[in-house]
Amino acid sequence: MTVRVRFAPSPTGYLHVGNARAALYNFLYARGRDGVFILRGDDTDRARSNDEFRRDILDGLGWLGLDWDEGIEHGGPHEPYYQSRRFDRYREVAAALAAAGSAYHCFATEEQLEAFRAEARAAGRTPAYDGRFRVSDDEARRRLDAGEAAPIRFAVPRPAATTFRDLVREEVTFDHDQVDDFVILRSDGSPTYHLASAVDDVDFEISHVVRGEDLLSSTPKHILIAAAMGAGAPTYAHLPLLMGPDGRKLSKRHGDTSLRAYRLGGYLPEAVVNYLALLGWSPGDDVTIVSMDEMISGFDLADVNKNPAVFDVEKLEWMNGVYIRSLDDDEFVRRARPVVEAHVGRPLTGEEAARLDMMAPHLKERTRLLAEVPGQVGFLLGDVDHDERSWNSVMTKPEAGVAVAAANRVLEGLESWDVDAIEAALRSMLEAEGLSARKGLQPVRVAVTGSSVSPPLFESLEALGREVSLARLAVALDRLDD
Repeated sequence: MTVRVRFAPSPTGYLHVGNARAALYNFLYARGRDGVFILRGDDTDRARSNDEFRRDILDGLGWLGLDWDEGIEHGGPHEPYYQSRRFDRYREVAAALAAAGSAYHCFATEEQLEAFRAEARAAGRTPAYDGRFRVSDDEARRRLDAGEAAPIRFAVPRPAATTFRDLVREEVTFDHDQVDDFVILRSDGSPTYHLASAVDDVDFEISHVVRGEDLLSSTPKHILIAAAMGAGAPTYAHLPLLMGPDGRKLSKRHGDTSLRAYRLGGYLPEAVVNYLALLGWSPGDDVTIVSMDEMISGFDLADVNKNPAVFDVEKLEWMNGVYIRSLDDDEFVRRARPVVEAHVGRPLTGEEAARLDMMAPHLKERTRLLAEVPGQVGFLLGDVDHDERSWNSVMTKPEAGVAVAAANRVLEGLESWDVDAIEAALRSMLEAEGLSARKGLQPVRVAVTGSSVSPPLFESLEALGREVSLARLAVALDRLDD
């Protein structure tokens, strides 16, 4: 059997990290078994679906490197792949199910349904509608011919149960007393999620449905629809929910939950993929850094943990830092430079780009997010802007003026402007003036970088160059003299 899996997001919001993990697990399962990964658009909610969210889904999957074989924008044998373009097919199936007696037009009023639910709750029963207000086929036909609109409900067999083996949750049983006669086609002719999803899975020959466990209760309904269509059910794997560090379901209270926030926030896609993969699955032996090839070869849905997984932004940031430090210098600059240019709102000059190249090895070691780079390299671009807190903390000390003036003298006399010569000159200055490194070098750091926290000082001076460095020391001296 060819493995055919699908990722079917609804374009009613930005791609959620939980959905991104589901997409990743589908992708890994397909790639590890020479299968087919399909991208489908579950956009039956036309009022809330929009092109911005559709584009975000496509951009997010592309950023993660989850290329799909068939579906939206790629085409394939089952076009179209947007549910909003398949309404005729869903109506056809609903009509066929009604004609076969597997479904029926429901004329129950909202008052009748609410009274039924209240009675069931009062008796301690699940308020799953059991079709008790169903009318005869003749009456249904008469009322429809008279122009009365009615939804179509699936006739759930009772007494009975649906049992299936879930690759994550093992054997699962739903007694049909817990499953209502659910609506498959609304009175306006639009399909519900249950009908559209089940029909697509049959039509697209889906072999495995891999999705969040919040959809577990939908599964018996989809199995029943597939059986009524004369088809077998796919194999299911329901993934554990994502939780915040506080043990509560992941939500905005824990910070950003959209993949977009991390895509734009300075994270590397390979770090995010690695982290998402470990939210419910492990390659074993406490391994945390896993390449995409290793994930593909080692991933199995049967190894996914059924317990909720904790999405911890701090751990993701740590992992992102590991990946950033593993980049070679050229690759680091290739990824960081667009972030810096977006921050300053212009392309870097040739001189500024050269400074960034020179500082790359030192920036990597102190960076966890690419979004941090602009703040670290601001002193390399344009004029220095002294941070007032740093100035007041460092430059108001009595030794600050002595250190800056002495540094200016020794650096001005250097024949060679390189990191070794700069370090030797400034260390000799410290000895001559009787200053500790903290008291003597911090004022120089603030003078040339504008902050008491910066990349290594000697390397920063080398990158800035003689002329700029001496000019900034002179500006700081003038300010100290005022």
